[in-house]
Amino acid sequence: MAKPLVLVTLLVVAGYAAQASATAYNVGDSQGWTTGADYTRWASNKAFAVGDTLAFSYPAKAHSVTEVSKSDYDACSGRNAMRDDDNGNTVVTLDSPGWHYYICNVPGHCAAGMKLAVMVSATPNGATPSGGGALVPAMGSVVAAAVGAAIKLALL
Repeated sequence: MAKPLVLVTLLVVAGYAAQASATAYNVGDSQGWTTGADYTRWASNKAFAVGDTLAFSYPAKAHSVTEVSKSDYDACSGRNAMRDDDNGNTVVTLDSPGWHYYICNVPGHCAAGMKLAVMVSATPNGATPSGGGALVPAMGSVVAAAVGAAIKLALL
C-alpha cells in the first residue's frame, strides 16, 4: 500500500524541483550571436528570471558580449562596460532582477542589430507570489525532506 504513495510523493517532488530550476537560454537559438538577427523578437516570448543563464555562441574574437547600461545600449557604446567577453562561448548568469543590456562592441555590429535587452524577474518564470509574500528560493531543503520521507515510507 505504501508504494503508490511513494510514487505520488516522488512525482510531486519532481514537479516542484522542475519548477524551481533555472532555465538556460541559447541566445538567438540555432542562429547564435550574430549580425542580422532580431534579438528583440527572440526575447519577446521568454520569461527570464534570476538564476537563468544566457549562452552566447559566436566565433571567438569576431564578436563580443558586452554588458552595458540602458544609455550605452541605446547609444551602442561599450565605453563603460560592466563586463566584456569575446571568447566565443560567453555564458551570463542573470543574477539580479530588472533590465539587463548586452551589445556586441565590435564597431558597427550593435548598429546592425547585435543588441539584446532582457527583463529579469525576481521569481521563477515571471511568477508572482500570492498574498504578497516572497517565494522560498531554497527549494533544496524541501526536496530533500520530501525524498527522505518517501524513502522512509518505501521501507515500511
